[in-house]
Amino acid sequence: MKTFLGIDVGTTSLKAAVFDESGKRLGFRAVDYTLSTDPETGFIEFDAERYVTACTRVIDELTAECGKPDALSVDTQGETMILADGAGKPLCPAVVWLDNRATAEADDIRAAFGSKRVYEVTGQPEITAGWPAAKLLWFRRHRPDVFEKTKMIFLLEDWILYRLTGQFVTEPTIQSSTIYYDITARVWWREMLDYIGVEPEKLPRLCRSMQPVGTYRGITVVTGGLDQLAGTVGCGVTDDTMVSEMTGTIMAICAMTDSVPPYDPDSIIPCHVHVVEGKYCRILWSSTAGMALKWFREGFAENFSFRELDELAKDVPPGCDGMTVLPYFTGSTMPRYDPDARATFAGVTLGHTRGHFARAIMEAIAYLLCEDLAYIGDGNIREIRVTGGGASSPLWVQMKADVTGKTLQTVSESETACLGTAIFAAVGAGAFADVTKAAEKLVKPKRAFAPSGADYGAGYARFRALDETMNAKGKEQEHV
Repeated sequence: MKTFLGIDVGTTSLKAAVFDESGKRLGFRAVDYTLSTDPETGFIEFDAERYVTACTRVIDELTAECGKPDALSVDTQGETMILADGAGKPLCPAVVWLDNRATAEADDIRAAFGSKRVYEVTGQPEITAGWPAAKLLWFRRHRPDVFEKTKMIFLLEDWILYRLTGQFVTEPTIQSSTIYYDITARVWWREMLDYIGVEPEKLPRLCRSMQPVGTYRGITVVTGGLDQLAGTVGCGVTDDTMVSEMTGTIMAICAMTDSVPPYDPDSIIPCHVHVVEGKYCRILWSSTAGMALKWFREGFAENFSFRELDELAKDVPPGCDGMTVLPYFTGSTMPRYDPDARATFAGVTLGHTRGHFARAIMEAIAYLLCEDLAYIGDGNIREIRVTGGGASSPLWVQMKADVTGKTLQTVSESETACLGTAIFAAVGAGAFADVTKAAEKLVKPKRAFAPSGADYGAGYARFRALDETMNAKGKEQEHV
């Protein structure tokens, strides 16, 4: 039976897993690392060689444990950048996506091009210091010694593929947020490259996602994708009738679409190229989800586990007897952007208990999920695949099903990004005709939660009214 290795390179850890053709996980490894940060400058960096060392280590260990896989692929975080000379030697540490050194350069790009133009070409509604275009302009202005020697510009996935195979290649999903890649024409955006002073010859050769590009120790190496897309494929979402929803520290939603939606100045929802040929993916997030429940447990229920909080919350009726929570501990992101919004607990009485507070927070995240889906248009969505820590709470998953009116489905594999990337490898190696057929075989649904008929109408109405009252920027907009 053929086997496939998926490597998920995250911000502070790398995970890797081997799966066989039936979707059974045969082995797993994780490597943690710590970024170098400088609060004064906003620099956030990492030794580029250590990414490679971590990858080759897990490949070798898993090969020894599970046998040599037939193919491997890599997914990574977006925007992390490595500048190298003509021999592929890094000229400085990798500039991590969180790095904020290029704030002024992002402002200049915005002034020169405008947010609407950038979105229509690249799918990115915001122009921030994190985008590689802004970082490259920063190096041109502030580190000309590095910029002039730069002959090869890598994003993290490109860098690992290069070091494994010797091929200077990339694929569209990881380039979507550079703001120098045209996501509809699928070519480099020459006007932006000219503005930041970068010749196209310094960028990798564009390939498709899931395309074989070389070998590493006899293992076929296949182009991968953005980590969020690996996660959504790894839970079985390969068409527009499903979306993926991950509740961990944040809540992230990935929804496939056939085209880039029209520009909306009130929206910060990005649109990326999808690994599925000809498709796009909208990525939505709320900055506090599981973190809000963790904040409550650590501050007010420190002697209770999350499972015990579930037990308390399940006895509270929907709507929490009038308690309403806005979970904006770090501002509101989507569908309405308001960084100044703050968390609010309203309608609290002497009759409310610890269970009410826990449930009210959970309900609030379910309401945000409902609003996000309504904003992007959920008429075609029949199922939501759920992952992350929140998926381990049957109460919370059922709550989301009841609030959204959709069936929520958990999956058996917890490391969905690794599985998604292994699916990329399997398709690229020719084991499956396409990503849909591969996901149907490798992804194992676990438990379905259909709407139970529980009534959250009054609670949701209070949530929306409170949001409009407390957050002037958050008043509901009508969108098609």
